[in-house]
Amino acid sequence: MGIILGPLTSALVSNRPVSISAAEGRRLALAAQGFSEPRPRGRVDRRHLRRVLDRVGLVQIDSVNVVARSHELPLYARLGSHPRNNLIDATHRGEVFEYWGHEASFIPVQCHPLFRHRMAAAEAGAAWSGLVKLATARPQFVEAVFDEAAERGPLSAGQLSMGGGRTGPWWGWNEAKMALEWLFWCGRLSARRRRTFEREYALPERFIPAPILALPTPDPATQRRELLLRAARSLGVGTAADLADYFRIKVSVARPLLDELVEDARLIAAEVQGWRQPGYLWPGARNPRQIKARTVLSPFDSLVWERDRTERLFGFRYRLEFYTPAAKRTYGYYVMPFLLDDCLPARVELKADRHRGRLLVLGAFAEESVNFARSTLGCRGASVHAKTVVAELAAELASLASFLGLEEIEVTPRGDLGALLGAALTR
Repeated sequence: MGIILGPLTSALVSNRPVSISAAEGRRLALAAQGFSEPRPRGRVDRRHLRRVLDRVGLVQIDSVNVVARSHELPLYARLGSHPRNNLIDATHRGEVFEYWGHEASFIPVQCHPLFRHRMAAAEAGAAWSGLVKLATARPQFVEAVFDEAAERGPLSAGQLSMGGGRTGPWWGWNEAKMALEWLFWCGRLSARRRRTFEREYALPERFIPAPILALPTPDPATQRRELLLRAARSLGVGTAADLADYFRIKVSVARPLLDELVEDARLIAAEVQGWRQPGYLWPGARNPRQIKARTVLSPFDSLVWERDRTERLFGFRYRLEFYTPAAKRTYGYYVMPFLLDDCLPARVELKADRHRGRLLVLGAFAEESVNFARSTLGCRGASVHAKTVVAELAAELASLASFLGLEEIEVTPRGDLGALLGAALTR
């Protein structure tokens, strides 16, 4: 694995931007996200989990369970088959905590001090408006919920004596559940997941190790700078918007902090081919000569969750269609990009039919870079033959089905790769 040395060293000394090609930008991003190394061959253990978390910085949580719980899939993408409760178990060991990082996220517990400014801001009113409204209108009720959680926790919303179940559509939170979420957002309570995925709440000292809670709290600007540095490390290279989005910092707040980090030589200004906006390079970024990777990606994987960046890096336009009426969807309800080496040549609509033990492939679609006419070797951000894509995708879907405990794969011949993929999996 290579490291950018010559241009990087001179850029550090002179503060001049370093020039990065489009191909280098892709490789830097993939290496930073942990795709420059092969999946483990043997048993996956805690060390592998820690390594992934060290690379990606956090794993987004989402309740969508069409293929698997969303947080299971980024680990699968980098580790292959692994214990599916890996992250939840890590929260119960005190190695990981849950908070609002990039949306709801699992975050290494060492980062807890870097989110205390966000907790303080939430308590001052910078949280979801419905929660702020409740806390303002019914402070005594919120305190009663806090007292019960402090005394009886860990407990779920449904275990509150005043009741905390659903009351209507969407999340359907009642006021007791909203009070718990407000207290969680403010950091007065912490939360973790049971193996059923249900949140339970308790005082922070029940979930966060005492040495972590005892760490000093940096000032807000220092916390944000450190989060931006962690974002740069996890992205390899990114624009101000990329780095700010990673931990949900406002771009207007991030820009002057990024300028300070460049001035202090903790980041390097970069010009990436094809990018309209200036970039910021992590000084320790790895630039491997090639990437050998193969996986399907969750819509909430940190490699692709910022859609504009995904299009800049891979020429891959990706949008969620969960909330699009079925008749208006282009690709489908739950669509996963297919990563092959350093490109995204295809996407598949998938669904786990757990009752029948089948992985359903409801559609398979090639990108413009896929060549149906002639054979080409490999996938290096340019043309790749459809037969190569189909063979690799079929093998990857077999691996995913095994990870999910599904015995068969059923393909609907929808999309320009559907019939080819069905035939490959039949063989």
